[in-house]
Amino acid sequence: MLYAAVARGAFRRYSTYRAATVAGTFTNTVFGIILASSFLALWQARPGLGGYDQSQAVTYIWVSQSLLVTVAVWGGGFQDDLQDRFRSGDIAVDLYRPVDFQGWWLASDLGRAGFQALVRGTVPMLIGALVFRIRLPEHPLTWAFFLLSALLAVIVSFGLRFLVSITGFWLHDSEGVRSVMLVVSMFFSGMLLPVALFPGWLGDLGRVLPWSALVNVPTDVFLERTGGAALLGALGFQLGWAAVLLAAGRGAQWLATRRVVVQGG
Repeated sequence: MLYAAVARGAFRRYSTYRAATVAGTFTNTVFGIILASSFLALWQARPGLGGYDQSQAVTYIWVSQSLLVTVAVWGGGFQDDLQDRFRSGDIAVDLYRPVDFQGWWLASDLGRAGFQALVRGTVPMLIGALVFRIRLPEHPLTWAFFLLSALLAVIVSFGLRFLVSITGFWLHDSEGVRSVMLVVSMFFSGMLLPVALFPGWLGDLGRVLPWSALVNVPTDVFLERTGGAALLGALGFQLGWAAVLLAAGRGAQWLATRRVVVQGG
């Protein structure tokens, strides 16, 4: 199948960047140790903060570090390729290909995420488990639910990044929008702090925005903070946002391709 081949190609492509992968994995691990140590100090002063015990808080850090690049919280992935094609004008050629434009880039991003999960996701988590006392799922099925949640997180992330990239049809350069998205994503995804720690209305807002589906939801699934109906609700929340964002991206693509303007003519 074409899209499976695209995903495999992206997986192989990212696997060739060995030095960058090692450097990135090392960075994830170092920041994980720093953040986990900070969380230990915070939870010693405020036990049970946000409904997390100390081991859950430390585990939250390591799971979030494993998801950071996998779900592209900072952006990137296909966005860099797409931006280059806007600048060169090759985006016009892409639109004439007999394949679905959005589907092609989604398949590519899933291949990228698969490689990042395998390396930059598992290695820091394993090191974190050796250095700190972390909490692993008690029920075997939780691992399957976590993987499903992580997959949905990648798709939600793609939907957000695709919408940002589509602005290139009008702006020719989406870097400004990407910079704003990075700040919003880092804050509301739960990458810096669990959304449960946000006060009042800010916490209520954070829980319903799509960014919480990137890190906060899959991490809480891993920690088994959601079970039964709550678990189905969490997965449904991710699935719902994935559908909405993919549909919005397809609508934006349809509007953009009615009048294609690229740099250079």
